[in-house]
Amino acid sequence: MGEGIVNLLSSLSNARLMCHTRGMCPLSTNRYKHHRFPAEIISHAVWLYFRFCLSYRDVEEPLFARGVIVTYEAIRQWCLKFGQDFANQLRRRRPRPGDKWHLDEVFLTINGERRYLWRAMDQDGAVLDILVQSRRDKKAAKKFFRKLLKGCQDVPRVIITDQLKSYGAAKREVLPRVEHRQHRYLNNRAENSHQPTRQRERRMQGFKSPGHAQRFLAESGPIAQHFRPRRHRLSASAYRQEMSQRFDIWREITGLPTAAYGSRAREICVFLTMCSC
Repeated sequence: MGEGIVNLLSSLSNARLMCHTRGMCPLSTNRYKHHRFPAEIISHAVWLYFRFCLSYRDVEEPLFARGVIVTYEAIRQWCLKFGQDFANQLRRRRPRPGDKWHLDEVFLTINGERRYLWRAMDQDGAVLDILVQSRRDKKAAKKFFRKLLKGCQDVPRVIITDQLKSYGAAKREVLPRVEHRQHRYLNNRAENSHQPTRQRERRMQGFKSPGHAQRFLAESGPIAQHFRPRRHRLSASAYRQEMSQRFDIWREITGLPTAAYGSRAREICVFLTMCSC
């Protein structure tokens, strides 16, 4: 097993060097400088943690099964250092949001205190932004609207919310010309989007602080959503092709050789991305 992982790491280094010399992809050595493990191992650990409902110790186990001996504390440091960077790059690459936005808020209990997680998404299910706040009044709604518009830089045609009056009061000041629909059942799309948050909250035994919740959800949201296409609307072949393209984007933003840069590089990347537990 030890000899196999040494050969694997050697092949990974050769693949990165080959891509750099051919001018196919940038050799991002500064990002992973002074790390014991190569970019392939680090990015794979970050992907496992944010893509699936796993703890740091859970990520440690599949890596150990493949001969990569790393502690859960190292995985935690990798996620803290690279998670936000990867999420920001994926957010910049996402397509332009739709013109119909769904907004909703859900409560989080953090250290015995009630907080509110605000979330906005378009009609295609793409999460636009999130914000953790202590209130859900007019002031909190205006703050979320401003953060949302600053991140998206687009004005929607319609916004759909529940019957919370704070939305209407804030919308009249921030988005006076946008149509506003308030109904109990029209906003099921946004309400269902809270389910992954609840799953991670239970797996993590609650968030440690509002800042921890904001930071983790801002990182995990874009990464997990990137690998969740609308599978029920795709055939099997179209789904595989879409996932292949999304993995190529992931390899590009993490500084890995993409699948088009040689069969050997493809074999190595598939080996590192095929496991989930």
